[in-house]
Amino acid sequence: MYTDNKVQFRHNDDHVVVIIGSGAGGGTLANELAQKGVDVVVLEAGAMHTQGDFSTEEWSAFKQLSWLDNRTTSGNWRVAKDFPNLPTWICKTVGGTTVHWAGASLRIQPHEFKAKTTYGDIQGANLLDWPVTRAELDPYYDRAERKMGVTRTNGNPGLPGNNNFKVMSAGATKLGYKECNTGHMAINSTVRDDRTHCFQRGFCFQGCRTGAKWSTLYTELPRAQATGRMELRPQSHVVKIEHDARGKATGVVYYDKDGKLQRQKARVVAVAGNAIETPRLLLNSQSSKFPDGLANGSGQVGRNYMRHTTGSVYGVFNEKVEMFKGTTMAGIIEDEAVFDPKRGFAGGYHMETLSLGLPFYAAFLDPGSWGPNFAAAMDQYQYTAGMWIVGEDMPREQNRVTLNTDVKDQYGLPVPNVHFDDHPNDEAMRQHAYKQGSAVYEAAGAKATYLVPPYPSTHNLGTARMSAKASDGVCNAHGQTHEVANLFISDGSQFTTGAAENPTLTIVTLAIRQADYIAGQMKQRRV
Repeated sequence: MYTDNKVQFRHNDDHVVVIIGSGAGGGTLANELAQKGVDVVVLEAGAMHTQGDFSTEEWSAFKQLSWLDNRTTSGNWRVAKDFPNLPTWICKTVGGTTVHWAGASLRIQPHEFKAKTTYGDIQGANLLDWPVTRAELDPYYDRAERKMGVTRTNGNPGLPGNNNFKVMSAGATKLGYKECNTGHMAINSTVRDDRTHCFQRGFCFQGCRTGAKWSTLYTELPRAQATGRMELRPQSHVVKIEHDARGKATGVVYYDKDGKLQRQKARVVAVAGNAIETPRLLLNSQSSKFPDGLANGSGQVGRNYMRHTTGSVYGVFNEKVEMFKGTTMAGIIEDEAVFDPKRGFAGGYHMETLSLGLPFYAAFLDPGSWGPNFAAAMDQYQYTAGMWIVGEDMPREQNRVTLNTDVKDQYGLPVPNVHFDDHPNDEAMRQHAYKQGSAVYEAAGAKATYLVPPYPSTHNLGTARMSAKASDGVCNAHGQTHEVANLFISDGSQFTTGAAENPTLTIVTLAIRQADYIAGQMKQRRV
């Protein structure tokens, strides 16, 4: 666990790598670089919370961990109607959203790296092939799975199935689905890596109090710190990346925990602030040399925002299910995660077990509703099983993060506006998934099913995407921005397309690969 920093770097020390964000991308990159002998400063906007701080009460945990700075929304997506100032459900805390995530760890499929080639021209979609292939990433996926202890890989057994999974499995079997199991989860199924096994206590979204679930909070960051090469500065909100006359990044400006403006010099800057804050920071770092935002000569910074095609299905049964008992998302049906345009859409989706506690269930079931039907659903909570749909949504140029100059944050800076319009492909996929999810529960004997609209986004992707050509995106296959050689994108913002898989494993994989690249570039004095 985190202790006081063993090393402290001077603010004018310009040989350090500055990493903005401490989640899956930033925290992993920090440890990988520190292990290679590279000096690193990690600036995290959120506060430090230990496992002992975590609360199982959903609203108190939500307020403790979530990024609640003001944001605005626009577009036709349901989230803009239901949660206009909360488009995303991510964390502002040391460890980032790896504190909150459920642990599902799936490799993007080979054909999904070639979405443009595979799906062809889809009207209204800005599809592009990734500049990296699955074969190139497989060795790094191997390293990520070993690091994270992903179940059903490297001899790690699968997690046990709770009642929520058993209901899903029974229905899936009756429908003829073949790929249904308790998933690839970055949650210890046995004692490993100096951490305990999962105790099946549930409430994974509120932070894992036992440490069985992988999080950079208590794996990557303490190990980086132990090298004496990494300094972690919580409550450090970066507001600008600076550069010299040649366009080389020279450091960052941030507000420290006391609200004082500080400047940290840097040899390399890596941005891992999630796909909302990362483009916002680049746009706020505009200058005479970069009038439209740092590294934004292509005009693609903030564009192609993806959040996965999501929704939930709940089924009510005669017998108690108590879906809240056991691991939140250790259950998956993968059969629909294929390219089969006969269904009426490109791309595929997964059905994954999901349980919300009663407070969140009430908030998200049908936002704003009330009356006898809503009350009946609450009464039947213990008899209810739940699943979450996660599928590939289409990148669109107009789906984007921009600066809302009419609304300012606590530092006087424009807040991000998140604009999203569902693509017809997204809507067709969601309707198909609703139908199949309902059929799974009906086959298992459900007496009623509920179709639940998308929650605030947890998978935020694509606003500084990788591209082979500089004109098509923001960074290259290593996350290195096309215009600023010593500036890197290190989070889900670099995703070229969204694929159907939960993104954290790929974010970690890319961070491991990026660390090798940055260390090599530094050794060759190219950055």
